[in-house]
Amino acid sequence: MTSAVATLILGAGAAGLMCAAHAGPGALVIDHASAPGEKIRISGGGRCNFTNLHAGPENFLSQNPHFCKSALARYTQWDFIDLISRHGIGWHEKTLGQLFCDGRATQIVAMLVAEARRAGADLWLSTRLVEIAHDGHRFRAVLERAGIRVTITARNLVLATGGKSIPKMGATGLAYDIARQFGHDVTETRPALVPLTFSDAPFAPLSGTALPVRATCNGAAFEEAALFTHRGLSGPAILQISSFWREGATITLDLDPEGALYGALRAARQSEGRRNLTTVLGQHLPGKLVTHLAPSLALAGNLGDQSDARLGAIIAALRGWHLKPTGSEGYRTAEVTLGGIATGGLESATMESRHLPGLFAIGEAVDVTGWLGGYSFQWAWSSGWVAGQAIAARG
Repeated sequence: MTSAVATLILGAGAAGLMCAAHAGPGALVIDHASAPGEKIRISGGGRCNFTNLHAGPENFLSQNPHFCKSALARYTQWDFIDLISRHGIGWHEKTLGQLFCDGRATQIVAMLVAEARRAGADLWLSTRLVEIAHDGHRFRAVLERAGIRVTITARNLVLATGGKSIPKMGATGLAYDIARQFGHDVTETRPALVPLTFSDAPFAPLSGTALPVRATCNGAAFEEAALFTHRGLSGPAILQISSFWREGATITLDLDPEGALYGALRAARQSEGRRNLTTVLGQHLPGKLVTHLAPSLALAGNLGDQSDARLGAIIAALRGWHLKPTGSEGYRTAEVTLGGIATGGLESATMESRHLPGLFAIGEAVDVTGWLGGYSFQWAWSSGWVAGQAIAARG
């Protein structure tokens, strides 16, 4: 059996559903999962960090940092906020402009599905792509649904299957394989927004300890919380810096990002000089961390016995703690995939292929990766919207 549709969208995630909501009638969205928007559902602790008030091109990584500008400008965070407000979905801001649902992330999924269906799109779940080809005029896809193979022809094909992160949800490199099949390059991909690991598990005794830090690596710096784990380091600051870290590189942690500790210790020396140095430090840093650092920093003696020079040396070490991770937790826990379909083969205003008219790539499948904090979802909304608009404009 062969059926014709206007647009075949591979992937019922954030970008695919957004595209379907704007591509006009005749769109078919397929996904191998049994439910749409699974990554949306689990994001933000089940409340979905759906965008960021400060989203802009500077919050994205790509081999071409200018590529994302057009889509982000044409469909902004304010446009998506207006959409969810029209659907009566309450939201609130947490730190650093991060916006979350007041209720559940499933509200966002339901909204996107409703918008797609209102636009005339069909949704086929538990559907597998067997093969895809282009005959010079149309795309021809063989799908398997409920054990039955169906052939679909389409004028347009949208790659919205995401990256390799969280394989337990079925993530694969399918979009990259199809892109290469049709002549596109794919940049190096690697796990991003991911905890970093150390082979000798040096922080196992500190597992669960967290504190605000400034994490720096390869010219990037993020000031948020770090969390010590059995295997290494996690927390927002570490997830952010992981996108810039490479094997063999050193990260630097500033354990006193506000720069107040030196003054605090000097002041305490006047009134608490007889107290042990580690005891006083433990009033400003987690006690377990102070104990861990004590041998390497020679933290011994009373505070009153420490000269200004000695206190300065201690603070310098605490503000420049150099660590060399041996790896990361990998795609298993990575929130996103860095790299992807090279932007040089795509039109930035429409996300359409420069090589094959009617082929589009959107969302995480493309070499545009957002920071932690709702930015990757904004890229999904923006890239999905511009692709949908371009498809609809052709009628």
